[in-house]
Amino acid sequence: MTASLTATAALVRQVGGPFTIESISVAAPREHEVRVRMVGVGMCHTDLVARDGFPVPMPIVLGHEGSGVVESVGSAVKTIKPGDHVVLSFNSCSSCPSCDDTQPAYCYNFLANNFAGVRPADGTTALSQDGTQIAGNFFGQSSFGSYAVAHERNTVVIDKDLPLEIMGPLGCGIQTGAGAAINSIKLKKGQSLAIFGGGAVGLSALLGARAIDAGTIIVVEPNEGRGKLALELGATHVINPKATPDVLAKIKELSGGGVNHALDTTGIPAVIGVAVETMLPNGMLGLIAVPPPEAMLPANMMSMLIRGVGVKYITEGDADPKTFIPQMAAWFKAGKFPFDRLITKFKFSEINEAAHASEKGGAIKPVMVF
Repeated sequence: MTASLTATAALVRQVGGPFTIESISVAAPREHEVRVRMVGVGMCHTDLVARDGFPVPMPIVLGHEGSGVVESVGSAVKTIKPGDHVVLSFNSCSSCPSCDDTQPAYCYNFLANNFAGVRPADGTTALSQDGTQIAGNFFGQSSFGSYAVAHERNTVVIDKDLPLEIMGPLGCGIQTGAGAAINSIKLKKGQSLAIFGGGAVGLSALLGARAIDAGTIIVVEPNEGRGKLALELGATHVINPKATPDVLAKIKELSGGGVNHALDTTGIPAVIGVAVETMLPNGMLGLIAVPPPEAMLPANMMSMLIRGVGVKYITEGDADPKTFIPQMAAWFKAGKFPFDRLITKFKFSEINEAAHASEKGGAIKPVMVF
């Protein structure tokens, strides 16, 4: 039996508190689990939301964009072996109607499997400190540590010639944006797209759209640096809303009357109200960001009726990580998906600096390297 290991992890001990680097014990993997030596891990907005009050038990080890090398596997694991290079993604139950239909992003037990801080089956975790259990299993991984225990179903093997330390964000943020464009709103080759927000998710949507050879892509983003990067990554046009009195009119002008589909990554109702109106008949607006709790859709129903347009809220880019992560990795190797342009590296010990850079816009996608 593989023994427990000592790991260095970043704990959050109180709501809104800092990440504190501490030593913990990481137990051996159970039957269907894998233990991974972490090489890199991304900082996602959801980590910060959980740190700042989304209900998770504390103290907890967060982190859910991990990449690393498999150290050991449970007795029933069949598809992963020690030494494999892996990306860790969101967890799912594998047995509900959504999971049976290969739609794990809409797992009926998503909250329990990703936010409960414990194994849903028995309330335990693989993490402890001085004999006291530490909340873990965040997104089935808790990868803000030098070792993490994940599950066979949310561990994805990747080729060993890929740059492992930066691959973790394919498990959530990059997957969410690219998947939103490709899987969720079903953007097709040659079609046009408006993306509201040029952060990690919005720019990943741009990368996904370019990977499938979409047509006109308009990014609406007030940050000039991010707007410049969007153009370098293949955006046809960038609109700065602070310098554009009528964003809707500008989009219609640039696209020849409207776009086929749109994505909002801001969660701002007024922005969503504009996005609904940008679309041509039979368009779909994908919503990705977390809105204010009281927010309502500011859409004109008659306008939507006349055009037959729809609105869809999106989780994890409607992706099945087992197939979509290898697809993105293949695009990256082929030079069609340069997500590395979004990444700023930090040492793992600089996790609080990485969090600050993420919050203040100093880094699009921070990745902590062990």
